Amino acid sequence: MPSSSVSGVDRRLFLTSALGAVAGVAGLSGCVGSAAAGSEGASTAPLAAKVPAGTSLKIASYQNAQQLQLRLAKLGDPPFEVSSWLNIGAGPDVINAFRSGSLDLANNAGIPPIQAYYQGFDAKIVAINITRKPNYLFATKPGSDIRTVADFKGRRLAFSQGQAQGVVLLRALKKAGLKYDDVELVPLTSNQFLTALQSGQVDIAPLANSQAPAYLTQYEGKGARTIPTDVVDLLSLLWAPVSVLNDKAKAAAVAAYIPYWAKGQVWAYEHPDVWNREFYVKTQNLSLAQAEAITELANKPLFPPSWREAIEWEQETADLLAEGGFVKKFDVGELFDHRFEGIAAKAVSAEYRR
Repeated sequence: MPSSSVSGVDRRLFLTSALGAVAGVAGLSGCVGSAAAGSEGASTAPLAAKVPAGTSLKIASYQNAQQLQLRLAKLGDPPFEVSSWLNIGAGPDVINAFRSGSLDLANNAGIPPIQAYYQGFDAKIVAINITRKPNYLFATKPGSDIRTVADFKGRRLAFSQGQAQGVVLLRALKKAGLKYDDVELVPLTSNQFLTALQSGQVDIAPLANSQAPAYLTQYEGKGARTIPTDVVDLLSLLWAPVSVLNDKAKAAAVAAYIPYWAKGQVWAYEHPDVWNREFYVKTQNLSLAQAEAITELANKPLFPPSWREAIEWEQETADLLAEGGFVKKFDVGELFDHRFEGIAAKAVSAEYRR
């Protein structure tokens, strides 16, 4: 039986080891219920109608995509200063940046806020984009005979607990009827997945749709392949530390930024030819054919006026992690700041509301 498949104390040791490799955070066990989300006393004060002069935010923009969207969409400058755009995207890295005070607002999937809660860090979700199509697929190492998720049994799987890729993997295993002790979960961060595949450290890694074309170009001739999954990672979201949201000026700036975030994604979806050329080809060094293959799989942005479905999905995700012994069970309602609910939906046309 693989060591990563056991529960109880060994599972907790695996969690601590994985998070040590991922985030460099110590002392995580037993956090929920003591230093969990809300310990600072999240503000319920109404949001200011205007951003005070001199307000600034430090915003994550992985691969510089968000400010590029704003520029190409000609949305103008937000009514506050962006003191820095940080090229940061992985959930564990975002949590570390939040902790250090070097980041105020980030775009992630649903699992990083759960991970932050389990670590005892106070942060809240302020905007939701629903994704209906898979953003990830599974890639095999070169020379692999794996062709279906059922073939994952007994194999080494790249697993990042604090990122969307981890939840996609767990949901796919559950759907295939595989238990955690049927596989070996190898704790890595997503930016280590490609190297782990190339070296044969793992048999399978979940890759973003945007990563797969380049990987196949290099390794398909050596026996690597991709295995599609219909498992969807439902949430793309904006979130921020409670300390930021308790600052009235910064909270107003966050609220003012949400429409820019939503409109930028709508613009990129409606202008795939420009986005392919300006982002994937010019900044990511992909061929136009590779870029087109990615955008063909792109999700239509959907910003729900109500967060009910998002909360239900987030609870299912947290419960799935709890079932595996990765976190303790908790009510994910703690993670949402409802003062911001509906702001994104109001910023877009009815076609992009859910």
